[in-house]
Amino acid sequence: MGNESLSKLLNEWEGRARKVRTRQEETLSIYKDDSIKLEALARMYKLPKEDVIATLIHEAINELEAKMPYVQGNKVIRIEDGEEIYEDAGPMPRYLAEQKKLLEAS
Repeated sequence: MGNESLSKLLNEWEGRARKVRTRQEETLSIYKDDSIKLEALARMYKLPKEDVIATLIHEAINELEAKMPYVQGNKVIRIEDGEEIYEDAGPMPRYLAEQKKLLEAS
């Protein structure tokens, strides 16, 4: 095992430790068929089912955020390279405001 592979391993462990430290226990109900699929994935990849669920939810939220539509508002918020940039009147600003409220309350 060379230095690069040990460094890679340490980085993977560190990344996993960071993720585990920031995880929070949640209770949710899911469809039985989905529970079976999650268990099958966990067994297939020899991972705890909780890790599979956490990763899938995390990735789904990231993808959902990326797909939130930008809706051009009426207000110019800045000018970049001579072009007017308008406020986002879509769902993203409301979503970010709700996140901020929750972070401040925690």
